[in-house]
Parts: sequence; structure tokens; C-alpha cells
Amino acid sequence: MIHTAALVGSGRVTVAVFTRDLRVHDNPVLCAAARASAQVVPLFVLDDAILGREPVLPNRIGFLLAALSELDAELRARGARLIMRRGEVVTEVERVATEVGAGGVHIAADVSRYSAQRARCLRERLAAQGIPLYEHASVTAVPPGELRPSSGGAHFAVFTPYFRRWLETPIRTVHPAPDSLSVPDLDPGRLPTVAELSVAPGSPQLSVGGETSARELLRAWLSGPVEQYAERADDLAADATSGLSPYLHFGCLSAAELVHRTDLSEPGGYAFARQLAWRDFQHQMLAARTELAWTDYRPPPAPPRDDPHAADAWRAGRTGFPVIDAAMRQLLAQGWMPGRARLIAASFLTKTLRVDWRIGAAHFLRWLVDADLANNQLNWQWAAGTGTDTRPNRTLNPILQAERHDPDGSYVHRWLPELADLPGGAVHRPWRAPTLARDYPPPIVEVNGM
Repeated sequence: MIHTAALVGSGRVTVAVFTRDLRVHDNPVLCAAARASAQVVPLFVLDDAILGREPVLPNRIGFLLAALSELDAELRARGARLIMRRGEVVTEVERVATEVGAGGVHIAADVSRYSAQRARCLRERLAAQGIPLYEHASVTAVPPGELRPSSGGAHFAVFTPYFRRWLETPIRTVHPAPDSLSVPDLDPGRLPTVAELSVAPGSPQLSVGGETSARELLRAWLSGPVEQYAERADDLAADATSGLSPYLHFGCLSAAELVHRTDLSEPGGYAFARQLAWRDFQHQMLAARTELAWTDYRPPPAPPRDDPHAADAWRAGRTGFPVIDAAMRQLLAQGWMPGRARLIAASFLTKTLRVDWRIGAAHFLRWLVDADLANNQLNWQWAAGTGTDTRPNRTLNPILQAERHDPDGSYVHRWLPELADLPGGAVHRPWRAPTLARDYPPPIVEVNGM
């Protein structure tokens, strides 16, 4: 990390590489680059190493392109523009930096193995050209690795003590957006369409946006709804969560700014900040142990079963348990689902059906627009009992969860129209109806309370 004040007055062009920080407000990368020189190249590289992976992720591609479009608009409002390139990131950044005679390249530090390797290769390639690389804390509110247990160790493995330390830790200063930026004469490239990057169909009801949309959503959230967050967040039908997670994932909003703007003295604000801390907690876990993206943190409570039929029924929302099926169909339709629905669906797959968590994590990565590697993979491990949950045998009963968090069946009715004839909470036990709803499957497994 660097202190941006040390860069003032270098007088050369700098390159600000956008990755998961697609914003001009409170962007340490852009701020440092602007302070270092009179001209800045705001650069984004469409990474062929990611775009070429299977399966293609049309939801996140759609959101990414919308976020890049809004980022370009924010830059143009300040006299600049986004420079687009496509290819291998290290090669493209080196090419642009060499072309403009850059005095430095700035990028956000991230926690995955891939991003660490990318930064290492980029540093070496730029060093060969005499160009320094500067990494900045930009993705989380508290940088991964900054908080360590007093007993020793590279990271916290239990959330509660981490959260206590997190609450005591000053969050870095929020950087204002630059008033103006100057960009050297450079081919700006072109923002492609979704169809050019992905032929796979995405979610038909997907909502997309970028920094401009995110800041409007944040203003609405802080104007009142956050006050009810503590008591309503788990209400499946209420739609009472912030909806900000996709914008956090792509960095259209800064986690540090969110903490500063949230009133932690109020129950709703405190509960919301706790979720931001949980996000930081998972990032510090993955930063310390990148293999946890696909490797068990601890042995599973029971060996997983190889059951393709159960996994397919779960993916399609055809398990015969309405709350599970509603959640999975919302995922396919919108590329999103509430946090409580994610927990119930993940527990059902891993604990009730005993399917390996990696199968569920891969499906979420495929469809969730906000699925970053740290939160998605480690939340799945938490649900499966292979992660940091201090009660690894914890199992969420889908019927009890449905009755508690969707008591009148509104959430289920919204997503399972074939159960419209079952009134209120009766929809959670369709097998008790005189005749099973047409086209709705019987339960795939037995659970307590049926």
C-alpha cells in the first residue's frame, strides 16, 4: 500500500486500472493516480482469461457492461473518458502504460489467487519497463490482513471476535470524487454489447446499473428503509434488504463509504454494518488462504453424496419444498435472492440432501449477479459445516424456516404460481392438500415437521 500524498507532483502520466472498483467516488486508485500527475488514463481491460471460462456468466456480464457505461458517463462529466481494452490484462496494461510513458500504474488489491497472481505478474512486467505498480485498499471497508487475533495467526477464524475488533477499527478516510480529470490522447476503445460477450441466456428480470444507479439506491436506502433492517431483513416477502450487494461486488459503491454513512447507533444501521463486516471477514479469510475457494476449511460433518438427480431438482426449483423452489426460481429469474433464502437453499442442498457444497456454489456463481468469490464460496462452506460456523452440524429445516420467514406464504405464492390455490401458510405443505397441485412435484426427501 502507499500514501497518496507521496505521489503529488510527479508530473507524468499515470494509469488507473479499474477492476472491482467501478466508481469515481471514494476510489483510492483513481485518487492516487490523479494526485500523482496532471494526466490520468482510466483503464479497464476486459479479461479474456475470465471471459473465456465456462460456463459463461451472462448476468454478471450484463451488470458489468452497465456499470462500465455509467463509469464512463461519470468520467466524461469530469472531462475524461474510460479507456477500454480487451485481452490478457497484464499485456494490455503494460502496452497502455508504455504507450503513454506512464510514471506509475495504480490498481486495487484483491484477495483471490487469480488477482494475486495477476498483480505479481503485472509488477514484474512493469518493473522491466521501469514503471512502478501501486496497490491500494479499495474493495473492503477494512483491508484484509489488517486485523489479526491477539493470540496470533494470519486471520480471524470466528466472526464474533473479528466483528468486535472491526467495530473498534477506524475506517479509512473517504476520498471525494475528482472535480476534473485530464486524459492523454489515446484510442478509447469500445464498450461491447452483452451479445458480443455471451450467447448464453441471462435472467429475464435482471436489474443492472452502475455508480450513478447505486448512489440513487443508497440515498433511498439511507432515507428510511435501513431503520427497519434489523427486524425485517429476514422477511422473505418484504424485499427489505438494501439491494446494494451487486454494486458492492462490482465496486460501484465503496464499502468504506457505506460504513461512514450508516448510523451504527441505531439497530437497523448496526445490523447493516454487521453484514458489511461479515463481507470483510470472508475476504480476510480468502486473502489468507486462497485455496478455500474450492477446498474445505474443515472436514464435512458427513460425507457428501453423489446424487445428480437431487442436484438437478434443486437447481431447477423442483424439490417439492415450496420455499426452496421459490428461492431457486427467483435466482433464475432475477439473478438474485434475499440472504435468508440463500441460507435456507444452501442448508437444504448440503445438509438435507447431502450434496457437495461446491455444486451449489458453482450454480450460485453462474446466476448470482453479486457472487464474488470470497462471500459466495465461504458462505457456502459456512452453510455446509466445512467453514467457520462454530456449530457445523447446524441444519435449517425448510418447513420451519418457511413458517418463520414467510408465514402467510406471500414469497412462495410470488414465485410458484402453480400453488396459487393453496391459501396462506398452507402453501408450505402442499402434500397435505386434498390433491397435489398440478405440475408440482412431491417432496424429494422427508424432513421433520412434514
